[in-house]
Amino acid sequence: MKYGIVAFPSKRLQDLANTYRKRYDPHVALITPHMTLKDSFDASEEEIKTVVQQLNELVSKHQPLVIHASRISSFFPATNTIYFRIEPTEQLTVFHKELQEGIPFGTEKHVFVPHITIAQKLTASEHDDIFGQLRMSGIDEKDIIDRIHLVYQLEDGSWTTYETFRLTGAE
Repeated sequence: MKYGIVAFPSKRLQDLANTYRKRYDPHVALITPHMTLKDSFDASEEEIKTVVQQLNELVSKHQPLVIHASRISSFFPATNTIYFRIEPTEQLTVFHKELQEGIPFGTEKHVFVPHITIAQKLTASEHDDIFGQLRMSGIDEKDIIDRIHLVYQLEDGSWTTYETFRLTGAE
């Protein structure tokens, strides 16, 4: 089965992301707006029990994540994906590093760029037009994420929560 580890922002930030995703993201129905902490990976039922144990240990050492969506950016020219850029704080970088080291499944497909996708699978001209418009509107939202989620993919391609973990540590 395919799994991933994500953080869902507050409802306010999700609603803001969805105002764009409804128009510009064909994956809007597959998963709630989120920040990917670990790319998708395959694991057996036995392996996922180990992942759950490792996640429980990790969250017990870390405080809730303080995030700041500071601007609208793009992964162009690699892909025509537009996103809310989350400022890479030391807290987020350390958490991500420990997560990658503690959960030895899958490989990172990209350099970690904390973000919430708001548009993807755009043509080049759509990307240029939409990105120009969205950059002018901008974003400046701060949020606190106190839970991370182990999610899995269903047969229809959508993702659902397998287990939720509260960030409770003193760091």
